[in-house]
Amino acid sequence: MQFIVEKSDEKSSARAGVITTDHGKIQTPIFMPVGTLGAVKAIHMYDLKDEVKAQIILGNTYHLYLRPGMGVIEAAGGLHQFNGWDRPILTDSGGFQVFSLSNTRKIKPDEGVWFQSHIDGSRHLFSPEKVIDIQRTIGSDIMMAFDECPPYPCTYEYARKSLDITLGWLDRCWKHFHETEPKYGHSQALFPIVQGSTYKDLRTKSVEHIVKLDSEGVAIGGIAVGEPTDMMYEMADHCCQILPKDKPRYLMGVGTPANILENIALGVDMFDCVMPARDGRHGLLFTWDGIMNMKNEKWKADFTPLDASSDLTADRIYTRAYLRHLYTAGEMLGPMIGTIHNLHFYLQLVTTARQKILEGTFTEWKNLMVPKLSTRL
Repeated sequence: MQFIVEKSDEKSSARAGVITTDHGKIQTPIFMPVGTLGAVKAIHMYDLKDEVKAQIILGNTYHLYLRPGMGVIEAAGGLHQFNGWDRPILTDSGGFQVFSLSNTRKIKPDEGVWFQSHIDGSRHLFSPEKVIDIQRTIGSDIMMAFDECPPYPCTYEYARKSLDITLGWLDRCWKHFHETEPKYGHSQALFPIVQGSTYKDLRTKSVEHIVKLDSEGVAIGGIAVGEPTDMMYEMADHCCQILPKDKPRYLMGVGTPANILENIALGVDMFDCVMPARDGRHGLLFTWDGIMNMKNEKWKADFTPLDASSDLTADRIYTRAYLRHLYTAGEMLGPMIGTIHNLHFYLQLVTTARQKILEGTFTEWKNLMVPKLSTRL
């Protein structure tokens, strides 16, 4: 994998770059739709490519491991062949999902994490080595190291012990990654994950350990787990200031359109979040003017298009009144339209941010857009 910074913003830490993988180029900053089980809910792969214009999507190691299982994915020739997506794929390590199973998992630093399946209660072990093997079988272009994601809030002592576990697991992931080979003829990159909760000295320790590995990119984790927004920005800023400038930075699980623009300004290159698809399924639409709740009475007789200026087909041919009707009637087409609209908007957002960086007008534009994007219409 290669990464080139094309231009940096003079008034912030924002930058426009290009990541090159064996499955294609990714122009940054970029938003990555979340395809937990190998599919982005309620949207076809061809619509993701042609309408949403997604350049890369995510798969989830934990969920794909349980269903359909590694035997099926390997027999298919990897996730690209299984789901028909011929562009880059990133997989997370399963660490966050295991963190979410706090009542049914047990961390054993020397082994990994024992957990119960949320599907049938069966017991499984995720070790650093096994997580690498799973992601080799999935065949993602960008893999994540296995980490322990501390909750917010947590004590300094908990965060310190958690980070020690994560760094130990990282070293094992890194070793096993270099002892194994890709299965399907394309290269794979491994991103370590910066942890340390909201403690700057722990974040610094994490970055210093990661930098020595000279990985092809770095993820920033554990700052979208319930902490206040200003704390999230503070930790992201701290990490970006000390991370290498020639590596892509991926902020995991963030966030709202305003969150994304603010973190681009701090130096983040890659984002993912379930929010646009999830909120789209429930009737919340993100627009350049603010957030629309399509179940509200005010849209009942609004026969204007969702967005007449948009290049998304659904935005031009469906009216607000019709979409409200679909949601209130429980018609499945409503969530499908909401999903494709929101994902298209998120990709528009990062594409426009990239354009503004290249033009040298990003900071002024960002400061104008952030309050608008957070407005409830």
